[in-house]
Amino acid sequence: MDELLNFIRTLTSFSDDSWRLLQPALTVQEFRKNELLLEEGEVCHALFYIVHGYCRSYYTIDGAVKNTGFFFEKEIATNVTSFGSGQPSEFNMIACEPLSVIRFDKQQLFLAAKQAPEIEVLGRHCIRVFAARQAEFANLFQLYTPLQRLEYIETKHSALLQRVSLSQLASFLGVARETLSRIRKRRTLS
Repeated sequence: MDELLNFIRTLTSFSDDSWRLLQPALTVQEFRKNELLLEEGEVCHALFYIVHGYCRSYYTIDGAVKNTGFFFEKEIATNVTSFGSGQPSEFNMIACEPLSVIRFDKQQLFLAAKQAPEIEVLGRHCIRVFAARQAEFANLFQLYTPLQRLEYIETKHSALLQRVSLSQLASFLGVARETLSRIRKRRTLS
């Protein structure tokens, strides 16, 4: 839990009293590889701070898996739309390897936020950080070619290349696996 407190304090000032009030909202959870954190159609009632491992968000369309995000250590994973609105999730979140998280329970988080303004500010910062990351990746698809997307990932998010399979990376970049292989091969030949 100390790691989480350090992370929180990188986002906002956070007193020891607020930390004590936040404790009932926090639960350590372990997920096996391929175990769902959130299933499509469920309402998201949690933020997940990743301690160890990584997970991905995805949906399936006509039998094809479309990856929408990858979340690694010291990051928050959630479905921000479902969490905020109470609407069912339009995608799944799954552990890609053994995963250890600290789960922020939404109801307990809101109760704690009523007692300490720092906790409310923390919640807003977590959502802001998550939303900024979503916007960053959404811009990749609006502004860049597949080659430029790959170069961006290599520069800004190298953990993706080290830990995510080529098939999953291709799905995330919006290209076929074969296309991604050709792009990578062409670059090594130039």
